[in-house]
Amino acid sequence: MSQEPESREEAIARLQRSASDLESRTARDASAEVAGQAAASQAWKIIADLLGGVFVGLAIGFGVDYFAGTSPVGLIGGVLLGFAVSIWMAWRTAQRIMAEAKQYGEPKAVPFDDDEDQGA
Repeated sequence: MSQEPESREEAIARLQRSASDLESRTARDASAEVAGQAAASQAWKIIADLLGGVFVGLAIGFGVDYFAGTSPVGLIGGVLLGFAVSIWMAWRTAQRIMAEAKQYGEPKAVPFDDDEDQGA
């Protein structure tokens, strides 16, 4: 039994459907990629807040020690003050990130994978 040859239009339509199916399966989710980049940049911002606060406090403490002549007191006070400010800035950034995340709703649950429990 031989099949009837399909017309050119039918063949083109079938190929276009196959191509669009393949593209939809292999295409990356652009929104997930952008969200991942945004999360990474926010994480780097929190790290910069933490380190920057300590280093700025260290520099201010060193300057106070240099000009006031209070050798270790200004340095220790500057580091402690810088640490406190950096913790506050990181907390503020985390609160802002959480407020922005609420607009997307609850995250989707990932189904439990029983394959790991079975000995291979």
